[in-house]
Amino acid sequence: MNSDPIRGKTLRFTFEDGAMAGKTFEHIFDAGGTVAFRMIGGEEKPGKKAHHTPEANYESARVGDDVCAVSYLSAEGYTLTAVLDFSTKKLVAFSSNEKALSAQHGTFEEVSADAKTAVSKPRDGVRATAPRH
Repeated sequence: MNSDPIRGKTLRFTFEDGAMAGKTFEHIFDAGGTVAFRMIGGEEKPGKKAHHTPEANYESARVGDDVCAVSYLSAEGYTLTAVLDFSTKKLVAFSSNEKALSAQHGTFEEVSADAKTAVSKPRDGVRATAPRH
């Protein structure tokens, strides 16, 4: 596993418990070290166009064989830190702001190795959101 196994990839995080239980978020980690994300499906608001959140810088670190941690601060003031196990495709994430902290478990999948293509062609039925507690 290289030192940044998510750079240039699009990953979908699906949460099984916690505040985001049952929700899926697409994360686009571009080659320049930024991330944009959006919720897949979910509650659509009439008149809202689907788009990604503004890009944020992310940091990642190898934790062990096939395991890495990634963290970023969203424009809405939430920090998401996730530990990704590439051998099992399981994740543990911690979402926090100045008032709250929550843990969530789930799975992830790679949907694209070309983040630029995914950003330029958002799918219908997708809206931007930040993980909330």
